[in-house]
Amino acid sequence: MERTLAQWLDYQQTVHPRSIDMGLERVGEVARRLGLGRPGRHVATVGGTNGKGSTVAFLEAIARAAGLKVGAYTSPHLLRYNERVRIDGAEAGDEALVAAFERIEAARVEIPLTFFEFGTLAALMLFEAADLDLAILEVGLGGRLDATNIVDPDVAIITTVDLDHQDYLGDDRESIGAEKAGILRAGKPCVLAEKDPPSSVLRRAYAIGAFAIRGHSDYLVDDLGDHWRWREPGYEIELPEPALSAPAQRGNAAAAIAALRALDLPIPDEALRAGVRDARLPGRLQRLPGSPERVLDVAHNPQGARQLAAWLEANPRHTVAVFSALADKDMGGIVAPVAPHLRAWHLGPITDAGPRGLPVDELARRLAEHLPAEILHPHRSLAEALAAAALQAGPDGRVLVFGSFHTVAAALAQG
Repeated sequence: MERTLAQWLDYQQTVHPRSIDMGLERVGEVARRLGLGRPGRHVATVGGTNGKGSTVAFLEAIARAAGLKVGAYTSPHLLRYNERVRIDGAEAGDEALVAAFERIEAARVEIPLTFFEFGTLAALMLFEAADLDLAILEVGLGGRLDATNIVDPDVAIITTVDLDHQDYLGDDRESIGAEKAGILRAGKPCVLAEKDPPSSVLRRAYAIGAFAIRGHSDYLVDDLGDHWRWREPGYEIELPEPALSAPAQRGNAAAAIAALRALDLPIPDEALRAGVRDARLPGRLQRLPGSPERVLDVAHNPQGARQLAAWLEANPRHTVAVFSALADKDMGGIVAPVAPHLRAWHLGPITDAGPRGLPVDELARRLAEHLPAEILHPHRSLAEALAAAALQAGPDGRVLVFGSFHTVAAALAQG
């Protein structure tokens, strides 16, 4: 019996006893059985704690503006699974994904694959068939043992390294950096976007002979007020402000430019300007039309929360939050940076994340360890939380929706 895409996605949740099982042996063997080749003539892999999705968006927009055929694999999705696989800006169709899953299922036989591994193999299959100039792969978790790492990239980007997913990656930046540095390859360029990356990342680059291109050193970003300059020895270009409006977005765009220049692809200056100007990504300080102002951000770890707090400080307004987070997140680390900018917190449960979802009463209990109880308002659903927050914010206020991709997706689905 043929399955629909929705049925395939439900089925994939049952194939492996654990939702996350890091390692390359199983997925690599299935890729071998499928006879997978290169997903594109050039491959860029993007890892890091935060900024991966935005950096992918800049890479994709710039390369497409230059007339290249581009595929982008990202995760997680917000509203539709199809968002994860894009070819020339178009989401993969249900039929193409189902056909890929059928081939993967026939090849894997006894090998259990996780949900993410199924999706990664499907993306690689579709990219190979599309004859891409550039395939862009966003790492799902870590790097060294992530399914995307079965592909050798021509350039790797590490955006930032901070605390998240400590159960899998380690309890400090050095340990996490060592995992993320697993995407680096000997003799290939790697863009390290942070001013001060963990020494574990640098040690890995030097040990294997990767060509490190360091932000704030090998390339520089100059603030010119309402625009900015990217420069390296022998080349510079003035660029418009990114439409993606977080403080970190110039840095993400700069890393994308460094990676594309390292690939020596035919990217004219006008394509750089157009890509920086036109790149879009839902859920990153995304404003929805209407009153009160509604701003959606997927910040779900301490570093993301610090970046969000910097934006709130630069854009002061009476703001109430709609918040929910997964059970394994650092609530205190997320709450502390943004708390001074928020008048109230409207809470809702995440009901579509399995055991990682939190009942709203437990979420409120955890937040009460860091916030006054009188500003916490639990609701039976995120829809109720959104309605209550809009009422409290009033027509001249702001509702900030953040804490998880699931939380932002609920707001987008409501419109």
